[in-house]
Amino acid sequence: MRFDDVWFRYARRAPWTLHGVGATFEPGRTIVVLGRNGAGKSTLLQLAAGVLRPSRGTVHDRPAVVGWVPERFPAAQPFTTFGYLSAMAEVRGLPATTADPWIDRLGLTAHADTPLAELSKGTAQKVGLAQALLTPPGLLVLDEPWEGLDAPSRELIPQIVAEVTTAGGTVLVSDHRGEIANLPGALHWTVADGTLHAEPAPPLPDEVVVEVAVPRQDATAAVDRLRAAGHRVLGVREISEAAVRREHSTAVPEKTGEER
Repeated sequence: MRFDDVWFRYARRAPWTLHGVGATFEPGRTIVVLGRNGAGKSTLLQLAAGVLRPSRGTVHDRPAVVGWVPERFPAAQPFTTFGYLSAMAEVRGLPATTADPWIDRLGLTAHADTPLAELSKGTAQKVGLAQALLTPPGLLVLDEPWEGLDAPSRELIPQIVAEVTTAGGTVLVSDHRGEIANLPGALHWTVADGTLHAEPAPPLPDEVVVEVAVPRQDATAAVDRLRAAGHRVLGVREISEAAVRREHSTAVPEKTGEER
């Protein structure tokens, strides 16, 4: 897919949100879109997904199957979770059961019969992600996909991105949390001053692994704080209280080597 001198504004006399954007979206690549709030990231993503049409210029060769996940899923619809996903499958000529693997993988089983309007923001976002993946997309567009998600679901996003690109699809994702910025092979684009700038991928710093046990009810908040501070969270796992006490009693501080 290619942007050819794309301009966009929201009204005829409004200032240009984007101007003169030229870009090529290569198959099998992940493109991370960065930029301050209001810079035009969401506008760029909507133009890529076909939600918006350019005011000037052309978007060429958009893939036939586009998965679009907005920052906030429109949950004010008269469906349950399963009803919505099965309806979206049928619209695409697929059996209703196509939704089942994504309902299971994204942890939506307990919410299958819940009306969309009663879902939390994070659960509604998972429904939006599931519908975007019912058919393997040639282009997957994710606008801040981590917002409102619990820790296990956030860990799935890089896996899903890798699956789409491995299959030859392109992924375009805005990410102000830094959760996918270091994905191997990802391109980094910044929206600033109404246009698009290519950025070099940030290098990985020297790192050590530090294992920390927190109360179960504090796990999500702890993960959020670590990521907000710029740390990478490699996983979340269960550990028994006895194991915590044993590790604490046998731990010996080391002044050299890696911490683990």
